[in-house]
Amino acid sequence: MSAVEGKRVLSGMRPTGALHLGNYHGALRNWVELQYQYECYFFVADWHALTTAYEDTSPIPQAIHEVVVDWLAAGLNPGVATLFVQSHVPEHAELHLLLSMITPLGWLERVPSFKDQQEQLRDKDLATYGFLGYPLLQSADILLYRPAFVPVGEDQVAHVEVTRELARRFNHLFGREPDFEQKAERAIKELGGRNITLYRQLRRRFQEAGDAAALERARALVESNTRVTVADRERLLGYLEGSSVTILPEPQPLLTVSPRVPGLDGRKMSKSYGNTIAMREDPDSAVRKLRTMQTDPARARRTDPGDPDKCPVFELHRIYSDSATQQWAAEGCRTAGIGCLDCKRPLIERIVEEIGGMRKRAQEFQDNPEVVANLLAEGGEKARETAHATLDEVRRAMHLRPQ
Repeated sequence: MSAVEGKRVLSGMRPTGALHLGNYHGALRNWVELQYQYECYFFVADWHALTTAYEDTSPIPQAIHEVVVDWLAAGLNPGVATLFVQSHVPEHAELHLLLSMITPLGWLERVPSFKDQQEQLRDKDLATYGFLGYPLLQSADILLYRPAFVPVGEDQVAHVEVTRELARRFNHLFGREPDFEQKAERAIKELGGRNITLYRQLRRRFQEAGDAAALERARALVESNTRVTVADRERLLGYLEGSSVTILPEPQPLLTVSPRVPGLDGRKMSKSYGNTIAMREDPDSAVRKLRTMQTDPARARRTDPGDPDKCPVFELHRIYSDSATQQWAAEGCRTAGIGCLDCKRPLIERIVEEIGGMRKRAQEFQDNPEVVANLLAEGGEKARETAHATLDEVRRAMHLRPQ
């Protein structure tokens, strides 16, 4: 599938150090596919790491390196996607500051994960503005690159909605200009020919009937038109929905289907549970871990039948094994025709093979850390160019630059 013209995707990860198979199958594998379908920006969110781990920041540089090596080992291509570190692009901080001036406090307090994380991290002192304001920093991260889509799971849609609300509020407050409608009507005439009629029809369908598909078609019509100026393009995009210029477009969540990756104890794979298999785990270590991985507790003896739907090992089969192997494992489990170690053998082979490929691809970057530093520097420069263009418009709209 070829890249979608003019469609940008943005996502990031905290620098937690070496990633595990849950990170890979939960997000990273999807990024690898997206990079060839969209214009992708992927960043290491090192400032976000400070919101819950500000007491000791010394591990962050090495953690950044490990995360990026894992990205490259998984197949992210710096020649296609833009890879960078959040703190290398100071524009993130400036947009965060400017957005903080217009963000109602209640918006931050009602973010679902705010209270959830407070409960989960009760041993930490999280009574800081940084922790309260992390959804705002997240919104700044997104809006700075004006992406069309943000890839998320269903549990993260609320974060994108906060970002959309902030973009809407910013455009309402600062997207107004004298004689906006007259300027927008003049800009319509620059679309040329049948596009003029089509723009008006699509705009009317959205404003009168709320036709979201018409809105998307109209946006595509404007964004692909090379006859209009940048200023007129922003007017035309804003005119579709109201009476203000669209300075910060509202991103859409790009829902991704991610399998639940069970950890060694049956719970979701997570470093906090200590139940992970690293993407670049030593093969012998991976084999030992998988051989002792929890199975269906009903199978106390080899002759006891089990239920594959209650077995975390079978969840891994759903990710790694073909249908024939899954059928063999399920039938053998239910009839006690195979033991748990028998069930694990083909799975262990597949996982060790996958890990081996990642270890091989990572070796070059482990041996030459300067390669990683250089590609992050290049990615940071490209990200700053994009970020600067956005901030230039934001500053001008807020009268913080000459008009």
